[in-house]
Amino acid sequence: MDLSALDAPTALVDAAQAAFGHVDAVVANHARSVSQWLEELTAAELDLSFAVNTRATLLLVKAFAAQHDDARPGGRVLLFTSGQYHDAMPAELPYIASKAALHELTRSLAVHLIHRGITVNCINPGPNDTGYADDKTRAAVAALNPGGRWSTPADTARLVTWLLSDEADWITGQTIASDGGWSSR
Repeated sequence: MDLSALDAPTALVDAAQAAFGHVDAVVANHARSVSQWLEELTAAELDLSFAVNTRATLLLVKAFAAQHDDARPGGRVLLFTSGQYHDAMPAELPYIASKAALHELTRSLAVHLIHRGITVNCINPGPNDTGYADDKTRAAVAALNPGGRWSTPADTARLVTWLLSDEADWITGQTIASDGGWSSR
């Protein structure tokens, strides 16, 4: 779905419920990212980045939480942020501003939803090799990472799997970096 559309988050949860019944978790790993330095910054891109990255995520959580009450407590919400809270990212201002909002919303959403048995956590996957980087960039980032490589989608998936499990039912309000030490440099 086009998550910039106002009704997309509710429609997405409704479609999931229609297809699968009760929805047990939301993993909000969508992102809009463009390169815009301060000098290139536009209101249109800021609005679009916040619409996709922040507004859509909050409305997804709202629609998800609405199906959880005393009769059907429990659930998991996983948000995705970026490394802006560890390191400057001046070339991606709309992206980092909208992802920083999710990082900061995590604790408040966790406190608000814990009485329904819903945990809310946030993942920073670090530099993640999803195929977008060229060989030179990939080598440079790997050389800077204490872990000696980029994070992979499989690294992130293992953390997601654990946070969705019953073993993580007491973990809430946390932002967890799964980055091989990148954020500790």
